[in-house]
Amino acid sequence: MIRLPAPVSPGAAGAPDQRDQLILLTDLARLIPVTDPSADVVRIELMDRPESFASVSAWRTAGWGIEPGDGVVRLARAGLQLAWDLATSQAEIRSTARDKFGRVPAAANALVAAGLEREPVVSQMAVALRQAATRAAGRRPLQVSAPWPEGRRWAVALTHDLDVVALWPLFTGLRLLELGRKGHWRLAARAASQALRSIGRAPVERGAAGVLAAERARSMRSTWFVLCGTPTLKTFIDGDLTYRPEADATRRILAAIARQQHSFGLHGSRETVSSSERFSAQRNRLLGLAGQAVEGVRQHFLRFDPARTPHAMAQAGFRYDSTVGFPDRNGFRIGLADVVPLREGMDEVPFAWMDRALSKYRGIEDPEAWIDEALALARSCRDVEGLWVGVWHPNLTDALGFPGAPAAYERLLDGLLADRPFVGTLDAMVAWRAERRAVRIERMAEDGRYELGAAASVPLESAG
Repeated sequence: MIRLPAPVSPGAAGAPDQRDQLILLTDLARLIPVTDPSADVVRIELMDRPESFASVSAWRTAGWGIEPGDGVVRLARAGLQLAWDLATSQAEIRSTARDKFGRVPAAANALVAAGLEREPVVSQMAVALRQAATRAAGRRPLQVSAPWPEGRRWAVALTHDLDVVALWPLFTGLRLLELGRKGHWRLAARAASQALRSIGRAPVERGAAGVLAAERARSMRSTWFVLCGTPTLKTFIDGDLTYRPEADATRRILAAIARQQHSFGLHGSRETVSSSERFSAQRNRLLGLAGQAVEGVRQHFLRFDPARTPHAMAQAGFRYDSTVGFPDRNGFRIGLADVVPLREGMDEVPFAWMDRALSKYRGIEDPEAWIDEALALARSCRDVEGLWVGVWHPNLTDALGFPGAPAAYERLLDGLLADRPFVGTLDAMVAWRAERRAVRIERMAEDGRYELGAAASVPLESAG
């Protein structure tokens, strides 16, 4: 239980009230606001520190500007502003740089510039704030929200982008050329041999079925992002829209996903980036095929304009986005291993790891190395009691040019489960975090008993 400071005036025109920034950080820290003015609980105060740190590393070394006292935690305004800027991609919003896919390049990211993109630094700051509140509480009661359902201390969400369904031999051919350019001739020969043996055996459907079988055997549910525009010769050449969502093969894959009660999200095509109308049309098309809610979206090729795309997504009725992550490396693009409110009522669920980030951009073609990195990042999420989100493409099979990948995926699943996370769809993660975010304590008795502002299914626990 904590008491937030009264609202303060914003600084520069259009800047958020720093109390709003503090609400974001205390939510990430699992600290519960108390509205009872008579309750003796830990207070949080904002302060101005005389020193100014020039880097994220310096702020971390200085304890993020967090100082516990007796019944009070003081937090430097500049440190709070830093957390807000990282979590809301302010550097990328200001950047005019774009790569060939229209994406803000990783070089424009503040954490990449600081060499800290592999650490969830904003989540680490939230942990530091919770620990400071625990020290400051003394005899005062301090309950915090449980991090995840079922008593689990961290969470895992597996996601899949359905990029390929039709004309699989063409994609295999492109993959063989990629391997040849990198000099991986032995790997290319293995892939070519597997492709020849798979002619007439629907390897894309078999690949999706293999992913579903691996998850079913472990009682895991995942989220599948599906392309739902109309392909043309141009979109095919661009690698954007490559299959018809109403085709028989696509329908069979979608039906198999639905039978296992996984979730669907839209894989937005290039034309959706700033168009709510295009988003709506594609979302409605997927709704008709999936037969269930479509609450989330992830952009194909991660094409995302941080200044415009969230608005278009919100206007189209999406509840969350999961595009924020790096295409060319793995790590925490906004410093978070969690769900965070984006804008206009939407949440952002950033992903930390993607299979092709290493093979396509880093030239690392050993699937076991991909899994080693995935599990290392998962440990970082576990350490902050956060959420690890990973992206696995179901077309990563032997026949489509990725020998050994299916077996590596099963090792990933077993490695994640070994640390006992809560595993669920992105829909489930967003719903849980919305409930957790809404927890408030309205009244407190002197003996520490409390009354919640509304009925809540999120349990509370003692801090520390």
